[in-house]
Amino acid sequence: MSTVLILGAHSDIARAIARAYAKNGRNVILAARRHERLNADVADLKLRYSVDARAVEFDALDVAGHARFLDGLGELPDTIISVVGFMGDAAANERDAEAAALVMHSNYVGPATILGEAANRMAARGAGVVIGISSVAGERGRARNSVYGSAKAGFTAYLSGLRNRLYGSGVHVITVLPGYVATRMTEGMTTLGLMTAQPPEVADAVLAAELRRRDVIYVRPIWRLVMAVIRAIPEPVFKRLRI
Repeated sequence: MSTVLILGAHSDIARAIARAYAKNGRNVILAARRHERLNADVADLKLRYSVDARAVEFDALDVAGHARFLDGLGELPDTIISVVGFMGDAAANERDAEAAALVMHSNYVGPATILGEAANRMAARGAGVVIGISSVAGERGRARNSVYGSAKAGFTAYLSGLRNRLYGSGVHVITVLPGYVATRMTEGMTTLGLMTAQPPEVADAVLAAELRRRDVIYVRPIWRLVMAVIRAIPEPVFKRLRI
């Protein structure tokens, strides 16, 4: 039975992914800071799906400790999924360098470095799947979330480069672009129902992407069209917009 490691396992999306993979018969490792808060999730996965599940401590910002974290898992998981992310307050991110740095490290530096370390180990083994939950916010810098979007842009580019570098190694790299998702992180934001996915919908899309060996997926196809339009707007026009 294969094992999936989910990083940033406190989030609504991560919990839904854990259930989808456990339902598919995968053993699950939930990794997060304050991992003891995941004990109820672990018990539920074991009881509901008859799989092995455990929670482990993980700090994405502790880059120096990433190799030690993977060593401590024992056998390297078959699949690793990063759901690590932090949006912060857009206005604060613009004013406060420390706030901006936290968003950048949480959405790019931390996730990219742990996935890179894991991917190298998978390549040495000759098999594995790496999945990063990025964001459509990274497809073009926008005034409303310039710091968060820049970090996600970096993460998306990193996953693309990792996929290119490891092609033929037995390691498959998948980029997931959910668009709006109805979670605690987006609570209070104005979103359109047609463009807003639910966490279980994202989880099913992630699992399907692995099974079908996809490279880049938009959870709701409408986002592919929306972002194509946004990318096509000429810069002299785009800089005047507030979208």
